[in-house]
Order: sequence, then C-alpha cells, then structure tokens
Amino acid sequence: MWQNGKCKSMKNLIEINNLSVHFKTKQGEVEAVRDVSLSLRQGEVLAVVGESGCGKTVMCKAIMKLLPKNAWVKSGQIIADGQDITNLSERQMRKLRGSTFSMIFQDPLTSLNPTIPIGKQIEEAVLMHRNDMKKHESKQRVLDLMELVGISDARLRYDSYPHHFSGGMRQRCVMAIALASNPKILIADEPTTALDVTIQAQILDLLKDIQQKVGTSTIFVTHDLGVVARVADRVAVMYAGKIVEIGTTQEIFYDPRHPYTWGLMRSLPAFSQGKEHLETIPGFPPSLINPPKGDAFAPRNAYALDVDFERMPPMFRITDTHYAATWLLDERAPKIEAPIGGKIINEQR
Repeated sequence: MWQNGKCKSMKNLIEINNLSVHFKTKQGEVEAVRDVSLSLRQGEVLAVVGESGCGKTVMCKAIMKLLPKNAWVKSGQIIADGQDITNLSERQMRKLRGSTFSMIFQDPLTSLNPTIPIGKQIEEAVLMHRNDMKKHESKQRVLDLMELVGISDARLRYDSYPHHFSGGMRQRCVMAIALASNPKILIADEPTTALDVTIQAQILDLLKDIQQKVGTSTIFVTHDLGVVARVADRVAVMYAGKIVEIGTTQEIFYDPRHPYTWGLMRSLPAFSQGKEHLETIPGFPPSLINPPKGDAFAPRNAYALDVDFERMPPMFRITDTHYAATWLLDERAPKIEAPIGGKIINEQR
C-alpha cells in the first residue's frame, strides 16, 4: 500500500519523512528542500526529475550526509536500511558510505584523482570496507568490477590514468568505485549529463543491467524526463524543493496530473512532432529564500486557480501508487482536459 509516495507493505531501503533542508546565505535562509516524504523499495529504480535548482541533489546529499557547512537538516527523518541516520556523526556515516549506500556524481573527471591509476583508485574503494583482503584478491575484485561496468581489457587498463579514458569510460570507472563495496543503495546524480547522446544511452542501459545483476536499489537524479523511461520503475517530480507528483513510470508518462509535469512532458521533442517550436514553461522558479505561501508553481501555471495563490495543495491520491499535489484534483475544482493523456481531471475521483 502506498501513501504520499511511500510504500507501507514492502521493504523500504530508504524512508524519508517530512525532510526539510535549509542553507544559510548572505541574502537569507534558503529552503532548498521542503517537507519531502518518499521511499525507495528493495530492487527499485526511483527517478527524481525536475528543473535545475529544484532540490534534487540537495535531497540526495542530505541522505548521504554530504551537505556543505552552510546547510543543515531543519526537520524530518531519514531511515536507511532500517536505521535512523538523521543524527549520526561523521564517523558513524563513514561506516555506511560505500556499504549501505554509494553515490555516482555528475562529472567523472572531477570525481577521479588524475595522479593515481584507475585500478588503484577502484582498489582503494574495495579495501575501504574489506581491509582483510589479500593483494591478489583485491586486484581480482577490481578486475571483476571493471568488467562488470563494461571496461574491456581490464587487466591492461588497470594501470591507466583517468586522462587515458574517454568521458563515457571515466563514468564507468566511477561506477566501478561506487559498486566496490556492494552497496544496497546507489544514488546516481545526473550521471549522463556530461556525456553525448550515444554514450548516454550506453550508460543508462549499463545502469539498468547492473541494477538487475547486483540487485541494488537506485535513486536516479535527472532534469531530463527523456532518459527516465529507459531506467525507472517510479518517478518523483520535484519543483521548488517539494515533490509535486509521484507514480509509476507508466502513470507519469501516460497519465500525468500536475501542470508542472505536463510542462515537462510537453517540452520533449516526442510531444512536439509537427510543430515549429518546442513547448516551454513560461517564467522562472521562485526564490526559496521567501517561498510563496500557496503553490510555488502557480505564477507559471496556465491552469492555476485562485486557491493556488493562497494555500499549498496537499497530496491527492489518484491510485495506490500515484499522487499529485494540485488543487485541480480537489472535488470542487473545475473539470479540465489534461493536455497530456487527454483525461478529464478529477472526473472519476
């Protein structure tokens, strides 16, 4: 049973309850993540999508407790593999990073040390949680990981440096490091953004293949809905620090209910065939130093109601797996036809 994007009947490896993360800046206190609740099931790929600056990466870094010094968890709870990690110390978190969860960052070049051979960097990650391994065992583990992520001639490339690899191959090396300790949870923070389209597809397929082989649960962060259908089981749409819609990939793509999700979908080339221009979402995201009191998307929303400017909408249940935070789903709202999917909103609620 699902409620507000959280599964109640299956084992959850991550549970986030009402998480808020703030930043202290010279201009004021930035509410980067606002009252977010969601979960990640065992063996699932959950995609988190939204425009740059909507809070996706901050939420993931809060899970890993890798926030910068001027940021802190204002409220909420984070449970990873059954353990409340919200208030764990840095020393305690070091034991969990790598073994419980690991992270693939956006730019592989800045994630790798240019002065150390790739094999040695992967081996360091292997030995971080298995320092009892013998030399030949750790090297064999590195070679196995390199082959797992699709690096051919692993034995020959063990002593190669990062600059000897292409961007796509460097990202494979970063993935090998992330998988070195068999993490239960993998957080991929826009791992294909710095790659060209052809290599993007290869890395996405590789991530899906690894997830199936190793059985990791994955949070896949992206601003591009176009890559989501390739890898995700469920999708959480994020705007201005909040989850505005969550559902299975099929529900989000074929029956989206939030106007922001409609805007993201209509900006895809597949939905603009035969048109002279791509659709765009007008305006800009709001400042999160003083977020609007109602729906943050209201000023950019062509379907906004008067109540959107006054009160923040709750999460409305559409199905057991599909929820959206829009007043259009309220039984008192006018019935409109969704521009994606063509369904009449709230007609059969």
